[in-house]
Amino acid sequence: MFLAPSGANAKRAGFTLLELLAVVGIIAILSGLVLGVGRRAIESGKISRAKGELAVLTAALEACQRSYGDFPQTDDVARLLQSLIGRRGPQNAALTGRAFIEATKFTTASALDPFTNTTAVLIDPWAQPYVYAYKSQTPWANPSFVLYSLGPDGADSPVLLSGGFIDPAPPANADNLHANR
Repeated sequence: MFLAPSGANAKRAGFTLLELLAVVGIIAILSGLVLGVGRRAIESGKISRAKGELAVLTAALEACQRSYGDFPQTDDVARLLQSLIGRRGPQNAALTGRAFIEATKFTTASALDPFTNTTAVLIDPWAQPYVYAYKSQTPWANPSFVLYSLGPDGADSPVLLSGGFIDPAPPANADNLHANR
């Protein structure tokens, strides 16, 4: 036998529509905050990963220069990768040398194996190829390189300043991540 609530308890037997809407609203606000923080954490992680990869690539290029007397003389990122895995010298001569990077620690476009496919290129956390340019003797005092990631927006304005560095002033370069060189 079911007994219906009586008196004052009869009015509090369930939730009102207003109470339910308030709870749903609070849950929606909290969910939005959590998702926003999560997205920022993911983006921050990608930036940290790109900076770490750029540091490793810079160290590898320095080791290549110490071993062969120069940096890879190319603007082609596929040729750069072949140099860093010990398959090409600075002037693109085929060789069997030591690898300057551990290729398995990096991501390549379309997951190509750089040891079997010479068109493989290293990509940053936003799936864009890293940008590399060899700086020859002129107009700079010594050979060097420019290495950077296009960053989250995938855009750049590749104008070299007189010192051989990318101009950070254009808005397209605002989020680019550069190697410390």
